[in-house]
Amino acid sequence: MLLNTTLEAASFVQGFLYFVGIFFVIYLIGYSTFLFLSVTVGSSYLYRRKREAHYKSQIETDCYVPVSIIVPAHNESVTVASSVRSLLNLDYSLYEVVVVDDGSTDDTAQQVIDAFDLQRIERPVRMQVPCAPLKSLWQGRADGVLITLACKENGGKADALNMGINVSQYPWFIGVDADSVLQRDSLREIVAPVVENDNVVAVGGLVRLSNGVTLKDGNLTRYSLPKKIIPAMQVLEYDRSFLSARILFDQFNGNLIISGAFGLFRKDIVVAVGGYDAETVGEDMELVTKLHVFCRTNNRDYLIKYAPDAICWSQAPETLRDLTKQRRRWHTGLFECMKKYARVFGSLHYGLVGALSYTYFLVYELLSPAIELFGIFTMVIAILFNFINVPFMIMFFGIYAVFGAVMSLTAFFSRVQTRDLRLSATDVVRAVMLSIIEVTVLRFIMAVTRMLALVGYRKKERRWDKITRVEIDSQ
Repeated sequence: MLLNTTLEAASFVQGFLYFVGIFFVIYLIGYSTFLFLSVTVGSSYLYRRKREAHYKSQIETDCYVPVSIIVPAHNESVTVASSVRSLLNLDYSLYEVVVVDDGSTDDTAQQVIDAFDLQRIERPVRMQVPCAPLKSLWQGRADGVLITLACKENGGKADALNMGINVSQYPWFIGVDADSVLQRDSLREIVAPVVENDNVVAVGGLVRLSNGVTLKDGNLTRYSLPKKIIPAMQVLEYDRSFLSARILFDQFNGNLIISGAFGLFRKDIVVAVGGYDAETVGEDMELVTKLHVFCRTNNRDYLIKYAPDAICWSQAPETLRDLTKQRRRWHTGLFECMKKYARVFGSLHYGLVGALSYTYFLVYELLSPAIELFGIFTMVIAILFNFINVPFMIMFFGIYAVFGAVMSLTAFFSRVQTRDLRLSATDVVRAVMLSIIEVTVLRFIMAVTRMLALVGYRKKERRWDKITRVEIDSQ
């Protein structure tokens, strides 16, 4: 009797593991195929862009799109003045800078006031989108650029961006993090899709990590991998993500994310959808998804574009603790957005956005940590019951890790080569070594972190990230 029960249990476990194995083969093939296609398409796109730029004559134009650059800040006294100062170096004629101090408890506002000699003003502000009350308004000019500082009660990043929308004067706005620096030609590049297509409602730029680089007057003068391992691995991760997935999604108007660090939006459309949602921590993805839903629901012809040559340099967390805090917040925001717009999934009304984009983010972003950790658990069970060929398993995952590392390196070196950047031999060797560690070790740590974000989800948690900042090396 006991023997029969044991055999039945073993048979059940074997059958269960068989179906789990089939699922994971399909899962890995799906992700590998997507990764290969996205990196291939992204790399080809960048090389084509470089070749076209080489052969075509550059025609200067005075066709400018008026842009308001909104800089939300909370306790950013270390970086806010240098970040705003870097915005004055942009090769663009028609823009303003709006800094929003979201109830800082340090001297963020005073740093901006002193650095640019701002004067307090009284003028009516039309509250087109909801936000916390305005406390004071300051204004001044530097290098011919209008700088406005809005001091408000604390409400979170999304709330601060909404205040910036209300205070801004131009029909297009860009949200830029207070720890970021825009490259000199970034505004020209990010408005290019707007000039080329009259149905564009938003454009995402490329976010690159400023750790380890030197900028002078908005131009890159020195490029290298960060010396610290954590930010160095993030460089590879960012290039793979921003280069590959977003260029691929851009081919069918399917991008669901425009990074909160650098994105251009048409203000009247954003006002029409109610601005940023202050009740979510993933306000950047929520807004873009909301724009898709709004435009398709109202049968509006629209484009949400991606401009890979519009570059924003942003700081990466330099410690594992800060990185896990950041990714935990990102995954919480992803969950909220996926839940809020679940109706998009598989809906014919939303076309490829529902069929491909939403499906990818649901399976390979939101659910991936649970799937991957479950896979590790089943492998342990299989080993205990001696239902797995351990040498074959090690070889299989070794091949998968090498494949992932090669894709990361392809994206990284494509970006380096197409932007005519130079790497030292040491950086090349470090990139190869760190690509393996990033795919195996860091990916596992991030899977656990993102899983904990779902397990410990709290709906009303709307705090700013408390991450250690250092001043960007910008001369």
